[in-house]
Amino acid sequence: MHPRNRHQDRYDFTALVKALPELRPYIVISKFGTETIDFTNQAGVKALNKAILKHSYGINYWDIPEQFLCPPIPGRADYIHVLADLIGKTKPDSSVRVLDIGTGANCIYPLLGYAEYQWSFVGSDIHEASVKNAKKIVSENNLEKIEIRLQKEKTYFAGIVLPGESFTLSMCNPPFHESLADAHRGTERKWKNLAVKKKATDLNFGGKDNELWTPGGEKNFVTEMIKESALFKDHCLWFTTLVSKDTNLPVYEKLLKTFPVDVRILPMEQGQKKSRVLAWSFQRKISG
Repeated sequence: MHPRNRHQDRYDFTALVKALPELRPYIVISKFGTETIDFTNQAGVKALNKAILKHSYGINYWDIPEQFLCPPIPGRADYIHVLADLIGKTKPDSSVRVLDIGTGANCIYPLLGYAEYQWSFVGSDIHEASVKNAKKIVSENNLEKIEIRLQKEKTYFAGIVLPGESFTLSMCNPPFHESLADAHRGTERKWKNLAVKKKATDLNFGGKDNELWTPGGEKNFVTEMIKESALFKDHCLWFTTLVSKDTNLPVYEKLLKTFPVDVRILPMEQGQKKSRVLAWSFQRKISG
């Protein structure tokens, strides 16, 4: 976990319950005798997120519709901190503008990026319900530096990036699976590893179709994003995306070699989980 991540230690449930009393009924005692929650309980996971956002980040209102993706906050925070290192802006800097592609109903990256570094954000999404909910979160918290836009095209930057508009960074957590059936198989494996009797459709972190899968999976999604980024090279300093499958990296690297870009692969680890951020810039002479 990134050294600036607030979540290095176990959750302080006393402080979290003080911030959000509705979390208390979901707290259980683990086999190790410590307080935790049942992470297979969607309502409990959502209550935990509400409490974390309120206690640690000053977000007083946060909610998502049923079955929408409920993101694990520590891992999401790591992506933000890795990006801060990439651009050398590890202190609050209001001049940084970020485009969050697929911000989701939860709007988590803009919330964390603003809370930690005072960055401004444009969050885009193709799902009208996600955009509506993200806008409500922004409005309820009076976050004027966060704007949510509906993506009406089957594109990443076109239709969202306005003429003359520029960003320091773009970021994305792409859909992982190739199909809904693939997503269900992944869930079945997760429940089996946890020795939990659940149906494949019972996702503890939720997720609507477009949040979980896309035709061609992560590989196709990121490949097309890289291609389109070349058309917007003057609008963004660093293009970035999470990469869950390291076996896809050679595909992306081969494609990026066809462009005059500076490429970085930035590792991320949260416990046993390993992932990485792929970053590329068409402005070759970037220090750091």
